[in-house]
Amino acid sequence: MVLISFHDQSIEAAFKKQGYITDPAILTALHLVTALNKPLLIEGPAGVGKTELAKVLAKSLNTRLIRLQCYEGLDVNSALYEWNYAKQMLHIRLTENSDVSLDEREAAIFSKPFLLTRPILDALTDEHSSPVLLIDEVDRADEEFEAFLLEALAEFQITIPELGTIRAKHPPYVILTSNRTRELSDALRRRCLYHWVTYPNVEKESAILHARIPNINDQLTQQIVNMMQLVRRMPLSKIPGIAESLDWAFALMALNQSELDKDAVLQTLGCFIKDKEDWKTIEKEIKEGNLLSMVKV
Repeated sequence: MVLISFHDQSIEAAFKKQGYITDPAILTALHLVTALNKPLLIEGPAGVGKTELAKVLAKSLNTRLIRLQCYEGLDVNSALYEWNYAKQMLHIRLTENSDVSLDEREAAIFSKPFLLTRPILDALTDEHSSPVLLIDEVDRADEEFEAFLLEALAEFQITIPELGTIRAKHPPYVILTSNRTRELSDALRRRCLYHWVTYPNVEKESAILHARIPNINDQLTQQIVNMMQLVRRMPLSKIPGIAESLDWAFALMALNQSELDKDAVLQTLGCFIKDKEDWKTIEKEIKEGNLLSMVKV
């Protein structure tokens, strides 16, 4: 199945329908995921739409999204498979007085009916179609976990000692995301296509707000976008991304705000500011009128 024809705008239209504004570079990257049968590593700041891209891709292809959320200490059992220990023990007790040999009983409890699939194995064993496998924030996992990923990403297969090698009948579309909290290994990078996503410019962010919130007026959209562009250039600990822009826009719409004013901004700071010191910085600028005067249109 071809994911995208570069001259066909159907995927771009499907993304836009779901409020995700693409560009030629990301469309090309998604095409190459299937053309080269390789995973796509997407890096960039938090909140710029990396995770959302995988979600929208799955919806656009009408296929399953399987998500593996990475974290420090993530191990093979949580990512690949576990044996159902309780079911194994029950089977042993039920068959201990039977005529079944010890070897047969051992083979039985280490068979597929006793296997608990986790995200990666679940993606590799889909019998019906190619799912989208999202390995989210891979930089949060330990370096040892990257080594485990190499077999799965290079060959779309996994080796389970008791069962042998399991190969994907329908290889998944693999999207890895990273916020660059640590540097990923060269071995992992070589196995992936790469795309860098950063904060949107004024035009793109305006298009995103209109796509996700069709009833937002142009004036409020432009003021929100102008504010976010200014805030992102300030020396903050937690720079707000697109996700925060959307949260703020939804909040202002819920409060029936048609434009920004000092009270509205101060009351909704928590929608896009997520750090105490950043809060103090922005609050001071708002109260002194330094930011609002620059975003009015």
